[in-house]
Amino acid sequence: MRDLDLTPPSTASTARAVLAAVLLPGLLAPAMAAPDFSREIRPILAARCYACHGPDEEAREGNLRLDLPGARLDVGELQRRIDSSDPDEVMPPPQSPHPLQPHQRLLLHQWLAAGAKAEAHWAFEPMRREAAPQTALGASSAHPIDAFIEQRLQQEGLKLSPPAPAAQLRRRLHLDLLGMEPELSAQEMDQPLDDAGYLTLVQRLLQSPQFGERWGRHWLDAARYADSNGFLGDGLRPKAHRYRDWVIEAFNRDLPYDEFTRQQIAGDLIGQPEGTGFHRNAALNTEAGADPIEARHNNRVDRVNSVARVWMGLTLGCAQCHTHKYDPITLREYYRFYAYFDRTQDSDHPKNGAPLMLINAKDSTPTRLLERGDLTRPGDAVEPGTPAAFGPPAGPSRLDLAQWMLSPQHPLTARVAVNHLWSKLFGHGLVRTPEDFGTSGEAPTHPRLLDWLAQEFIRRGWSRKQLITLMVTSKTYRQDSRINSAQAAQRDPLNLLLWRQHRLRLEGEIIRDSALQLSGLLNTRIGGPSIRPPLPKDVFEVGRASNWQASPGDEVWRRSLYIITLRSVLYPLITTFDGPDAAEACVRRERNNTPLQALSLLNEEVFVQCAQELGRRFLRQASQGAEPTLRAMFLHVLKRQPRPTELQRLIDFARESQGTSADQPPLLLSEHSLMLCARLLLNLDERITRP
Repeated sequence: MRDLDLTPPSTASTARAVLAAVLLPGLLAPAMAAPDFSREIRPILAARCYACHGPDEEAREGNLRLDLPGARLDVGELQRRIDSSDPDEVMPPPQSPHPLQPHQRLLLHQWLAAGAKAEAHWAFEPMRREAAPQTALGASSAHPIDAFIEQRLQQEGLKLSPPAPAAQLRRRLHLDLLGMEPELSAQEMDQPLDDAGYLTLVQRLLQSPQFGERWGRHWLDAARYADSNGFLGDGLRPKAHRYRDWVIEAFNRDLPYDEFTRQQIAGDLIGQPEGTGFHRNAALNTEAGADPIEARHNNRVDRVNSVARVWMGLTLGCAQCHTHKYDPITLREYYRFYAYFDRTQDSDHPKNGAPLMLINAKDSTPTRLLERGDLTRPGDAVEPGTPAAFGPPAGPSRLDLAQWMLSPQHPLTARVAVNHLWSKLFGHGLVRTPEDFGTSGEAPTHPRLLDWLAQEFIRRGWSRKQLITLMVTSKTYRQDSRINSAQAAQRDPLNLLLWRQHRLRLEGEIIRDSALQLSGLLNTRIGGPSIRPPLPKDVFEVGRASNWQASPGDEVWRRSLYIITLRSVLYPLITTFDGPDAAEACVRRERNNTPLQALSLLNEEVFVQCAQELGRRFLRQASQGAEPTLRAMFLHVLKRQPRPTELQRLIDFARESQGTSADQPPLLLSEHSLMLCARLLLNLDERITRP
């Protein structure tokens, strides 16, 4: 289990730990307020204690369970065990991979001294309807999201950053909503945006067909979309793109999230089968020597775990072999959930070839619990059912399962969905572990806001476009991403309280698409079969895709969304920039900075060709002089005017590339020189960053 303490403690817990490090904990604890259980204590217990003192009866030791609210605990014994120097007595034991840190030990002492009161896990409790809070001025903010954010900032003595400059805000919106650069003149980029003009811009972008491409890519990550089966053979799935196109179209017409869910979980049962391609995205071992029963089982396991992760933020797969060690999910409940997907078969629709999944009513056999998850140890037969901790039971069909997840009383589905949307616009979710809303995940930074958004999502008919509009029209979204407050940077270095926007490195797909767009090469055709861009031959030294043939004509310049995803030969550029491997549902991409990324930007064939084309584009106006030409190129690529020092450095670089000196005016730009200048600009950090 990963360490949960990478996120610094809250300001309150930090101050408490500092004081406790100076004074005697035993004297200090009774006078101090109890630590916040959900934010400060449960993460410690989950990471250090639940494996042996949690839900799993077989693994539980000492008949002690720490995960239940209201449990009667021997406070004195627990304090003694935490402080003991005896390796046979101390808890966690010395062999534990997660020993207590000093500040954690102090927090536990303060919690125990205050009565060791525990609470039910926030994510498993019903959502509470929240009203927008009052600001310090006595009136609620004009925007409800800002009211929640500003209230928390006021408690910490902080405030929102000023609004981002108009040009930055236009670029941010285009990249977030369309994954494209704005195609505007310098005057249009810098033109002030009032609230009405800003809302008009948002609505126009939401109506663009490129919106579905941008946001469809986010969902395809979660759906572990691929054009091949995986494993050694990695056979092609020539009709897989139909699911991808269905997702794009669903986002563009704002298919309500509840219907979007029903069609993917059980569309074949309501006459809308295309969405069930979600289940067909799982990898499948079709090798001649593979055990078909084992391959089918692993395929079903993937479907179960993916549905639980994507819609409910649960690590349900941890209960495949034994009762979950951290969350209230038993082994039997896992296989009851599995039963929803066990009684199905894959089929291709004879009319349009769309992949879908049908109930195998004729030949289905009872689903059996597997002891220790072992196929050779089948246990009792189980009927389809849902974990008891998450609401009243669902009926026996997959449609019943979908309806159960969409119930307003379900504690997870709406929260998880709005957290996904929030994370794409702010860099991180209100819950920073979107794959895990369980006790091992992080608590929300703004729990009241999360519940308000989830309730509002349902109230607005599960419309994602309406919720995105709500988010991007807030001052919180529109604020500057620059660090303008030393106090805020010191008190909240990770920007958990959202006192500024996050600067985000763009995904590999958008970095490539942006370069194609700026160079004029981009083919904007939407949908259809996947494409193959040119690749070096050494890429095919692994896998079985050695017959790779680049797509003809300008097909190779289509958006990266349409590049074929072969599980054995992933497109190197996308993986270099942390693209998912399609092996499992990905609801959060990592963001790493590596030397290989810089080398790819400089040398990858697509970027070299984009630089050449961009250089040729500005060669037509080179006769106007070096300064206006390079100024125009800078503005075209970065969507802002260059500062005098930047423009001079670019001119000096152009001179150097042509072997001329400053005392040899005028500078006449060559095609080669312009290509190098274009290459430089396309490689700048600012170009690959969402402001």
